[in-house]
Amino acid sequence: MNDLSIIPLVTYRLQFNQHFTFNQASKLIPYFKDLGISHLYASPINKSQPGSLHGYDLIDITQLNPDIGTKEEFFLFTESLREMKMGLIVDFVPNHMCINEGNKWWNDVLENGLSSLYAEYFDINWTPLKPELNNKVLLPILDKQYGKVIDDQNLKIAFKQGAFFVQYHKKFYPLNPSSWVLILNLLVEHLKNNLECNQSQLSELESIVTALAYMPSILETDLEKRKERSREKEVIKKRLVKLIQHNPTILIDIHEVLKKFNVSEDCPPNYDNLEKLLNEQAYRLSYWRVTNEEINYRRFCDINELASMCVENESVFDKMHSWIFNMIKQNHVQGLRIDHVDGLFDPEQYFMRLQGKYKQLLGNYDLHEQKAFYVVIEKILIGNEKLRSHWLVHGTTGYDFLNLVNGVFVFTQHSEDFYQIYRNFTGSFQEIEEIIYQAKKLILSNFLSSELQMLSRCLEIIAEQHRWSRDYTFESLRSALIDIVACFPVYRSYIRFSDEIINPEDKVLINEAIKLAKKVNPASDLSVLNFVQDVLLFENPPGLNQKQIDDRKYFIMRFQQLSAPIAAKGIEDTFFYRFYPLSSLNEVGMKPGQFGIDVSHFHRINQMRLQNWPHSLLTTFTHDTKRSEDVRARINVLSEDPQEWNLMLNRWHKFNHLSQSELHQKELDRNEEYLLYQTLIGTWPIYEMDANALVHYCHRIELYMIKALREAKIHTSWINHQVDYENSVRNFIQRILSPDSLFLIDFKAWIPKIIKAGLFNSISQLILKITSPGIPDFYQGSELWEFSLVDPDNRHLVDYSSRPQLLQIIKQRSKEDLPKFIHQLVQNPEDGLIKLYVTSVLLNFRNGYFKIFQEGDYQPVEIIGNKSQHVIAFTRSISNMQLLVVVGRFFKNLTDISTILPINQVWDQTYLSISLPNGEAYRDILSGQTFEFESCQSISLSQLFSHFPFAVLLKE
Repeated sequence: MNDLSIIPLVTYRLQFNQHFTFNQASKLIPYFKDLGISHLYASPINKSQPGSLHGYDLIDITQLNPDIGTKEEFFLFTESLREMKMGLIVDFVPNHMCINEGNKWWNDVLENGLSSLYAEYFDINWTPLKPELNNKVLLPILDKQYGKVIDDQNLKIAFKQGAFFVQYHKKFYPLNPSSWVLILNLLVEHLKNNLECNQSQLSELESIVTALAYMPSILETDLEKRKERSREKEVIKKRLVKLIQHNPTILIDIHEVLKKFNVSEDCPPNYDNLEKLLNEQAYRLSYWRVTNEEINYRRFCDINELASMCVENESVFDKMHSWIFNMIKQNHVQGLRIDHVDGLFDPEQYFMRLQGKYKQLLGNYDLHEQKAFYVVIEKILIGNEKLRSHWLVHGTTGYDFLNLVNGVFVFTQHSEDFYQIYRNFTGSFQEIEEIIYQAKKLILSNFLSSELQMLSRCLEIIAEQHRWSRDYTFESLRSALIDIVACFPVYRSYIRFSDEIINPEDKVLINEAIKLAKKVNPASDLSVLNFVQDVLLFENPPGLNQKQIDDRKYFIMRFQQLSAPIAAKGIEDTFFYRFYPLSSLNEVGMKPGQFGIDVSHFHRINQMRLQNWPHSLLTTFTHDTKRSEDVRARINVLSEDPQEWNLMLNRWHKFNHLSQSELHQKELDRNEEYLLYQTLIGTWPIYEMDANALVHYCHRIELYMIKALREAKIHTSWINHQVDYENSVRNFIQRILSPDSLFLIDFKAWIPKIIKAGLFNSISQLILKITSPGIPDFYQGSELWEFSLVDPDNRHLVDYSSRPQLLQIIKQRSKEDLPKFIHQLVQNPEDGLIKLYVTSVLLNFRNGYFKIFQEGDYQPVEIIGNKSQHVIAFTRSISNMQLLVVVGRFFKNLTDISTILPINQVWDQTYLSISLPNGEAYRDILSGQTFEFESCQSISLSQLFSHFPFAVLLKE
């Protein structure tokens, strides 16, 4: 095996865009190396929309994004990585592409319809429910109804570079070349009436018209005919360009003829010509509000600009992956992060193709290792859901670990207290399951109703195929689908078209969904639900032919592709913004209603990961998280003392509504007010803000709260902005954050102890991430304190200017007087040096002892004594080497926060229950202190925590 297949030791995510390029990243490689990073992990680097800040809106997946660097700059970047013995993992997006003007594949489909050589690339339903849309793509790009747009003269026919387009504002959409005949025939007549017309040029123009008339139509599906059309249309464009070059006055004549299609001041309206021309296109322009009901291309969730790709088609797969595999072959890329795998038609097939193509690159088809290339996937596992063991990937991007490690810093025993506080304050007593159900139904009915309609029609056709089910109406089938999808317990099942029997895991999921659907809607016709259940479980009635059986399998595949975005939009982008007793738990992959995680469960999952997915990423913060790791760690502190939280919550409410008018009392409802206070707690800056900083912070909170309100879709939404309500929320935030507000004065006096306890929560969480089974992953900038919220807040530029110097200061001061330096780190954690210190020390240690982390056994260590619930401990062992990891938690009420950690007495009467051989020496990697334990059954935490409230001890 060559170095292309090396498993990463530590990854660090970088967000590339026009403000952070390959050249800038190249200069930071020595810093990342010193930090202890083995692989940089890049956001998508293929060509995206110009100016994109994230890279997921790809318009050309076969070339590099010019915004972030040239090919030569990319190669210099990867060469610099290799010189430092580092690698590159790339975020790759196979599920969708942006279909704006720069996407040549999409433009070709618009220009040529079914006859386009790229028609099979995009997931388009060419025979939708509405007959008028047959063989057309619905383009919901108009800002008003179609008739109003035409009456307002906003659609124009334009000519450029030898082709005709329909222009809408600043965007151009290609016209079907066959339809140019309508324009060019008028041009011919116009030229014939021109006495100065050159006969040879007129003959050439007539010849072009004839060629267009005989060109294969946009409905042609024969491959050779499609190729012929593709060739001929480009030839014709060149002929038109050449004709104009020989006689530039023809361009004036073309614009004169276009007046017969375009309404202008000196030309009376002639809508017939324009509409006749538009009717001959392979697309239909429409008002954007009809999108959710009639759109006939599958999207990434509900984003019109992102069309789904048919990567299950092997030729499409090969074309989409040609560039990235070339980079892998040349050793510029050493691993892939695959985005949104739940949107794929057949994820398992996709993973097999990835690994198979890699083996082809190596020229070794008999390679024994099935997972020959490092691949992790963005797969959201809800609750106890497990990654499919037979998938040819190395694990997930780490949301499962994020929720696991975050959960152990939540005081689970206070669950009922918190829910009661939340209900009493907000007045909301709705059950969690009902909120989720209603949120998913909302998404199905209002945002992805077109996809639901197509799936319902597919099911209706299946029902018609057998006498047992033909009486089920379209509406009854649609209603059943809504309930089943809304009740689906995870994102999706993974049945394959080639399967003959249902996987037991999928069977459990489907049966659970049907059971819940019957429960939430007991008045419905249960026989309809039973019918859908039979279809989903391959329980076919007798007498079906192979075509009918395949229809059922196709329905299942499409069902799976619908349930995933409904879960994403319904839970992540709706439920999480409606229900939040402790908002730090509202994270991607969180099991709704689970208030924290027991330490025993944390250990058990770590052991399972070591056994099944030892190379899965361990993340605590990503570009998609709702809150940064440090924000969550601070909000978690609230769980330690629900009585105090209840006191402050109600006190602040009184402060902020005291002597206010009725108008002020309606500025935001109590549920939103609850979220606002927790958001302020989680993000409040560590250091005192001046007036300008406070204004900037206030603006950040306003932007976040408006996004949260729109995602909740109760008082406002992305589709219908309720401007008055949003402005009232902004006013409320500005008022309570004004320097003289009673709330702000009280809040600033109270928050310091929460901040300090949260900082040490963060460090303990960091240590668990670095030492648990898996590959620790770091999001850009998180080696120092980072208190950001959901995107775009978490995608801001990182200031790297001082970080290399800070790292060198840490190294120097550690050498000079480590005990003194550690004392200063603990006393002043606010400056972030403690986080950078722990990160760099442990990562470099991990790199030197990687075998104990990649292969070492994992065993929980029992804690006994009066502070046992404040400690998590485990060992990692291999051969004669052992690592003992011990971290504190729940710091707030241990003692006076100003002197919390150096006081050993805090940990008196608390011990690790672990048997150690007599005279064994352990060295604390963090403090440098050496411990020699006599033969004993327990270790005092007062001894271990004499410097830090955490320790990582190595016995060599």
